[in-house]
Amino acid sequence: MLVIVLENAPPRLRGRLAVWLLEVRAGVYVGTYSKKVREHIWDQVCEGIEDGNAVMVWSSTTAEAGFDFKTIGRNRRMPAEFDGVRLVSFWPEST
Repeated sequence: MLVIVLENAPPRLRGRLAVWLLEVRAGVYVGTYSKKVREHIWDQVCEGIEDGNAVMVWSSTTAEAGFDFKTIGRNRRMPAEFDGVRLVSFWPEST
């Protein structure tokens, strides 16, 4: 399974993802694709995200948690690795 969540993304990127994936909520896209297609879709996200941000999560038999993820763009949540397990850390809130 593949899930992509967009925030503040341009409409043309949202439309582009809707060609490949089902938009189950505003900015939340779901589908099932091979690694090659998943990487192609992520390339499209990276090229079109502009000032927005995105996260892509997919099923993985090699990851400890059973899934893996990538992020792009500015967000308080940032990936971090701790003893070989991918976690999410938080940047402090801006005041």
